Amino acid sequence: GSSDAGAKLFKAKCATCHTANDGGPNKQGPNLWGVMGRQSGQVAGAPHGARPSPGPDPSSRHQTMFDYLANPKKYIKGTNMAFPGFKKEKDRADCVAYL
Repeated sequence: GSSDAGAKLFKAKCATCHTANDGGPNKQGPNLWGVMGRQSGQVAGAPHGARPSPGPDPSSRHQTMFDYLANPKKYIKGTNMAFPGFKKEKDRADCVAYL
């Protein structure tokens, strides 16, 4: 994917609820800086809905995040995230490349 295209998608679709910069604030959702290398639910002071339990962690690997971004509510039952997901594979790949 293209990180430049992913940055544009993030700004348009994700930035209402998330930041993705080093030291950025939590919003309705957690700051996603470094999300690809940590487990979900690990941002101090961040609001979190349902967490994956048991099951794969959507922030641990690129493929898992790619799958998660297709339909977050299906992937993690009970999540508070209102975003319906990226239906286009290219959009998901670009967003993962950005993150």
